[in-house]
Amino acid sequence: MADIFAWLISFFILIALIVIVIYQLMCLADLEFDYINPYDSSSRINKVVLPEYIILGVLCSFYLVTGHWIMSLFCAPYLYYNVRLYRQGKHLVDVTEIFNLLPKEKKQRLVKLFYLVFILFLSLFWMIYTSLEDQDD
Repeated sequence: MADIFAWLISFFILIALIVIVIYQLMCLADLEFDYINPYDSSSRINKVVLPEYIILGVLCSFYLVTGHWIMSLFCAPYLYYNVRLYRQGKHLVDVTEIFNLLPKEKKQRLVKLFYLVFILFLSLFWMIYTSLEDQDD
Protein backbone atom coordinates (compact mmCIF):
# COMPACT_ATOMS: atom_id res chain seq x y z
CA MET A 1 0.00 0.00 0.00
CA ALA A 2 2.89 2.36 0.72
CA ASP A 3 4.20 1.81 -2.81
CA ILE A 4 0.95 3.06 -4.30
CA PHE A 5 1.21 6.25 -2.27
CA ALA A 6 4.83 6.64 -3.38
CA TRP A 7 3.77 6.31 -7.02
CA LEU A 8 0.94 8.79 -6.48
CA ILE A 9 3.32 11.33 -4.97
CA SER A 10 5.75 10.87 -7.85
CA PHE A 11 2.85 11.22 -10.29
CA PHE A 12 1.86 14.60 -8.86
CA ILE A 13 5.47 15.77 -8.74
CA LEU A 14 5.86 14.84 -12.40
CA ILE A 15 2.65 16.69 -13.28
CA ALA A 16 4.06 19.78 -11.54
CA LEU A 17 7.27 19.51 -13.54
CA ILE A 18 5.34 19.12 -16.79
CA VAL A 19 3.26 22.20 -15.98
CA ILE A 20 6.43 24.22 -15.31
CA VAL A 21 7.99 23.17 -18.63
CA ILE A 22 4.76 23.89 -20.53
CA TYR A 23 4.64 27.34 -18.88
CA GLN A 24 8.17 28.02 -20.12
CA LEU A 25 7.22 26.88 -23.62
CA MET A 26 4.16 29.15 -23.57
CA CYS A 27 6.33 32.12 -22.57
CA LEU A 28 8.69 31.37 -25.44
CA ALA A 29 5.80 31.01 -27.89
CA ASP A 30 4.32 34.31 -26.69
CA LEU A 31 7.67 35.94 -27.25
CA GLU A 32 7.94 34.42 -30.71
CA PHE A 33 4.55 35.83 -31.74
CA ASP A 34 5.23 39.23 -30.11
CA TYR A 35 2.55 38.96 -27.44
CA ILE A 36 5.12 39.68 -24.76
CA ASN A 37 8.37 41.62 -24.64
CA PRO A 38 11.76 39.91 -24.10
CA TYR A 39 12.22 41.26 -20.57
CA ASP A 40 8.88 39.92 -19.32
CA SER A 41 9.38 36.59 -21.04
CA SER A 42 12.86 36.03 -19.67
CA SER A 43 11.89 37.13 -16.17
CA ARG A 44 8.89 34.77 -16.16
CA ILE A 45 11.01 31.86 -17.37
CA ASN A 46 13.86 32.63 -14.96
CA LYS A 47 11.45 32.64 -12.00
CA VAL A 48 10.55 28.98 -12.56
CA VAL A 49 13.93 27.55 -13.60
CA LEU A 50 15.32 26.98 -10.11
CA PRO A 51 12.04 25.55 -8.74
CA GLU A 52 12.06 23.13 -11.69
CA TYR A 53 15.60 22.03 -10.83
CA ILE A 54 14.79 21.68 -7.13
CA ILE A 55 11.61 19.69 -7.78
CA LEU A 56 13.50 17.34 -10.08
CA GLY A 57 16.18 16.84 -7.44
CA VAL A 58 13.49 16.09 -4.86
CA LEU A 59 11.87 13.59 -7.24
CA CYS A 60 15.15 11.80 -7.92
CA SER A 61 15.90 11.69 -4.19
CA PHE A 62 12.36 10.48 -3.51
CA TYR A 63 12.87 7.59 -5.92
CA LEU A 64 16.13 6.71 -4.16
CA VAL A 65 14.57 6.84 -0.68
CA THR A 66 11.57 4.73 -1.67
CA GLY A 67 13.78 2.11 -3.32
CA HIS A 68 12.72 2.68 -6.93
CA TRP A 69 16.25 2.48 -8.31
CA ILE A 70 15.33 2.15 -11.97
CA MET A 71 13.16 5.25 -11.93
CA SER A 72 15.96 7.10 -10.18
CA LEU A 73 18.31 6.02 -12.95
CA PHE A 74 15.82 7.30 -15.53
CA CYS A 75 15.78 10.69 -13.77
CA ALA A 76 19.56 10.87 -13.46
CA PRO A 77 20.42 12.11 -17.00
CA TYR A 78 17.90 14.94 -16.76
CA LEU A 79 19.18 15.85 -13.30
CA TYR A 80 22.78 15.74 -14.54
CA TYR A 81 21.89 18.01 -17.46
CA ASN A 82 20.25 20.52 -15.13
CA VAL A 83 23.19 20.47 -12.71
CA ARG A 84 25.60 20.96 -15.61
CA LEU A 85 23.62 23.93 -16.91
CA TYR A 86 23.51 25.43 -13.42
CA ARG A 87 27.23 25.03 -12.81
CA GLN A 88 28.06 26.59 -16.19
CA GLY A 89 25.72 29.50 -15.50
CA LYS A 90 23.59 28.76 -18.55
CA HIS A 91 20.40 27.92 -16.68
CA LEU A 92 18.88 31.41 -16.92
CA VAL A 93 17.57 33.02 -20.09
CA ASP A 94 19.42 36.19 -21.07
CA VAL A 95 17.21 39.12 -22.04
CA THR A 96 19.58 40.40 -24.70
CA GLU A 97 20.14 37.03 -26.38
CA ILE A 98 16.66 35.53 -26.11
CA PHE A 99 15.72 36.16 -29.75
CA ASN A 100 18.96 34.63 -31.01
CA LEU A 101 18.55 31.57 -28.80
CA LEU A 102 14.78 31.17 -29.21
CA PRO A 103 14.84 28.02 -31.41
CA LYS A 104 17.46 26.39 -29.16
CA GLU A 105 15.52 27.24 -25.99
CA LYS A 106 12.26 25.90 -27.44
CA LYS A 107 13.93 22.69 -28.58
CA GLN A 108 15.57 22.25 -25.18
CA ARG A 109 12.25 22.58 -23.37
CA LEU A 110 10.45 20.30 -25.84
CA VAL A 111 13.03 17.58 -25.20
CA LYS A 112 12.54 18.10 -21.46
CA LEU A 113 8.77 17.85 -21.92
CA PHE A 114 8.97 14.59 -23.90
CA TYR A 115 11.41 13.15 -21.37
CA LEU A 116 9.09 14.03 -18.49
CA VAL A 117 6.09 12.54 -20.31
CA PHE A 118 8.11 9.34 -20.81
CA ILE A 119 8.91 9.20 -17.09
CA LEU A 120 5.25 9.96 -16.32
CA PHE A 121 4.11 6.99 -18.39
CA LEU A 122 6.64 4.75 -16.67
CA SER A 123 5.40 5.99 -13.31
CA LEU A 124 1.79 5.33 -14.32
CA PHE A 125 2.71 1.85 -15.49
CA TRP A 126 4.40 1.04 -12.19
CA MET A 127 1.53 2.54 -10.20
CA ILE A 128 -1.01 0.36 -12.05
CA TYR A 129 1.24 -2.69 -11.77
CA THR A 130 1.68 -2.14 -8.04
CA SER A 131 -2.04 -1.67 -7.45
CA LEU A 132 -2.87 -4.86 -9.35
CA GLU A 133 -0.16 -6.72 -7.46
CA ASP A 134 -1.60 -5.52 -4.13
CA GLN A 135 -5.07 -6.73 -5.13
CA ASP A 136 -3.77 -10.25 -5.69
CA ASP A 137 -2.44 -10.46 -2.11
